[in-house]
Amino acid sequence: MAVRTMLNLPNGGSAPLAEIPRIRAELFRETLTVGGPSTRLASLFGMPVEGDRVRLFAVLAREGEPTLAVTSTDVSDSYPALTPHLPQAHLFEREIAEQWGVRPEGHPWLKPVRFHRSYRPGRDAWGRADHDPITPGVMDFFEVEGEEVHEVAVGPVHAGVIEPGHFRFQCHGEQVIHLEIALGYQHRGVERALERGPDKRSIHLVESIAGDTAVGHALAHSQLVEALSGTEVPPRARAIRAVALELERLANHAGDLGSLAGDVGYLPTASFCGRLRGDLLNLTLLACGNRMGLGWVRPGGVGFGIDFEPATTRKITLSLTRAVQDLERSFNLIRTNSTVRARFEETGALARSACEELGMVGPAARACGIERDVRRDLPLGRYAEAAVPCATWPSGDVFARARVRWLECAHSAAFILEALRTLPRGAARREPGPLAPESFAVSLTEGWRGEICHVAVTDERGRFRRYKIVDPSFHNWAGLALAMRDQPISDFPLCNKSFNLSYSGHDL
Repeated sequence: MAVRTMLNLPNGGSAPLAEIPRIRAELFRETLTVGGPSTRLASLFGMPVEGDRVRLFAVLAREGEPTLAVTSTDVSDSYPALTPHLPQAHLFEREIAEQWGVRPEGHPWLKPVRFHRSYRPGRDAWGRADHDPITPGVMDFFEVEGEEVHEVAVGPVHAGVIEPGHFRFQCHGEQVIHLEIALGYQHRGVERALERGPDKRSIHLVESIAGDTAVGHALAHSQLVEALSGTEVPPRARAIRAVALELERLANHAGDLGSLAGDVGYLPTASFCGRLRGDLLNLTLLACGNRMGLGWVRPGGVGFGIDFEPATTRKITLSLTRAVQDLERSFNLIRTNSTVRARFEETGALARSACEELGMVGPAARACGIERDVRRDLPLGRYAEAAVPCATWPSGDVFARARVRWLECAHSAAFILEALRTLPRGAARREPGPLAPESFAVSLTEGWRGEICHVAVTDERGRFRRYKIVDPSFHNWAGLALAMRDQPISDFPLCNKSFNLSYSGHDL
């Protein structure tokens, strides 16, 4: 008789925990690797179970499939590593080793991710005692030897307001041979703090995962709570939440286009986009009372007292129309300037094959020609009713990442204007009930950086037993490292900005 290896769940769906297949570790690895480039690891995490074992859960997104696949296996002190067969698992497995003391045997470069003690006292993947410090051997970096080879260490403390992260360059002259990125300095323990929820602070913790993605993470969390409580969000609330997410995308993409221009000293676009980002943030302020969208999205709909009055809708429509026209002019200044194009084109180019192997998401993946967008592939809420085109560009360089951002701005503006024009009547929220006990749920949202994945497992009381968050930056930091190979080290600020990944989103 055939063994059932996966359970198919819709995005924003839930199922009893007992229905998640629990298979042997060897079959688990085979199940995750059999799909090739068309299968992507959306989430991989551990949870302690009976008998001092750890259950590994995997959530797979499959090209052309309208559902997510979920499977699991039980492990003890070690298991055969997935990474040699599935490179996109490399960081997930390092995280599991650090959190639960379970060693993936055969992992090519097993190091801590966030520099904290194992959640299981007495279990450490590197053989350390609970009171031992992080040993130097655990934190070795790749080294390149040879004539004229040198090393440049940057960070973790940076100038201005940049968050902490350490970048170790191996260079031959000015040319980068290898870049290794060490993060974890922003680790706050958000996942652990969400356990035993949801409670009054849960949504505020979620909004703080990455401050520039408050709406994206709040929406992913809200969809998870709604799935576990069986709450149907009113149509008006679905439309308003989608407007919130697209406004967040517009403001951040406009800011990035300006910053990219500023990094190459092209001040017209840098100045215009700085002003336009402020204008777009002010539309969010007008809609919900906070420029970063805090308090706008809540489980069951939107925040108390938040709705679109006709005057607000008219003002947003008028202001957004003007802002996008100005943003198009600002991008065209980049597109038509030969000096800027010379700096953007063929800089930080990433091959599509590498992007697929790493399981990258968001504009960084779409700039490599990969059509990957949760709003189209696994639509939920308003996106299941109104399509958003998937913006791609094939070259994989800084110019492609800028071009994709502008295309997404145009698509988002058109989506918002249509959503406001056809805004349904009725309530803007519905209070969720209690969460289903002993259940598993998954929620994906296309944030402005890419796919946001939240997964929850509830206990017998319907409280969060395990809460797992995957910010798009978790998938994409390795892509920045590969994009810098064979590049002048002076191009790092431009390449880094073209990805614009989150330190805190990665570090949780």
